[in-house]
Amino acid sequence: MQAPDAAAGGQKPQDTILVVEDDPDIVEILRLYLESSGYRFLSAGDGKRGLDVLHGGDASLVLVDLMMPSMNGFDFIKEARAFTDIPIIIVSARNQPSDKVLGLDLGADGYVTKPFDPTEVLAYVRSALRRYNQSKAAPHDGEGPATGEKNVLSAGDLELDLDTLVLRKRGNVMPLTASELKILHKMMSAPGHVFTKAQLYEAISGSSYGGAESIMMHVSNIRSKIEDDPGRPAHIKTVRGLGYRFDE
Repeated sequence: MQAPDAAAGGQKPQDTILVVEDDPDIVEILRLYLESSGYRFLSAGDGKRGLDVLHGGDASLVLVDLMMPSMNGFDFIKEARAFTDIPIIIVSARNQPSDKVLGLDLGADGYVTKPFDPTEVLAYVRSALRRYNQSKAAPHDGEGPATGEKNVLSAGDLELDLDTLVLRKRGNVMPLTASELKILHKMMSAPGHVFTKAQLYEAISGSSYGGAESIMMHVSNIRSKIEDDPGRPAHIKTVRGLGYRFDE
C-alpha cells in the first residue's frame, strides 16, 4: 500500500493528530499516512502520556487504542472528555458490540477495527474534523441570532444551547455524553422527522454502516435523562420499522 501524496490531495498541514498507541508498527503506519496527507503528527505509548500531550493543547484529533499499559483507552477517553471536546476515534482489535457501545458512550466519535485499511482511518479523520470544525463555526457564520439573543433549540422544558452544547431541563444541566448530545442535537433540529438508526449512527461516527445496538443504547440513555417517564417518552418516540422521531 502506498501512502497518499499530500500535495496531490491539497491537504493543508493545519491539523495535528495525536496517536495514542503502544504498538510501534501501527504508530509508524499511521505516522506515514497522516504526514503524507498533510497532517502534523504526535504520539504517546499509553493513556497517561497521551493525556499529558493532550493537555498541551496542540492536538486537533486523537486516534486511540483500547488495550494499552498504564491506562487503557476507555479510561483515556473518560479523562479526556473532562477537558476537551476534540474528536476522538478508537482504533482497536476489540470488535465486540459492547466495546463499541461503551467507547461511543464515553464520548468517542468513531470506531475503527484492527486490522484496518489506513485510507479508512484517513476518511474517518477527515470526516470527524470536518464535522467538528463546522460545528465550531456554525454559531459565527452570520446566520445565527442577532447579538444578545440566545442560540438555542427549545422543546417543552428542554433547552439545548448550541453555543455551549449544554442541555438544560427546567433550568437544570443534564449530564449527557458527547455522543448523546450529537444525537439529540440532530433530532431536535428537525422535530417530527423520522431518523433511521443508520442516520443517527452517522451523526456520531461519520459512518452509516452498523451501529444499531449502539444507537438503541444511546436513545435509552437519553430518554432516562430527559423524559419524565422513560417508559412512555414524550419527546423521543420509536417509529416501528423505521427509527426514531423527536416530538416537541
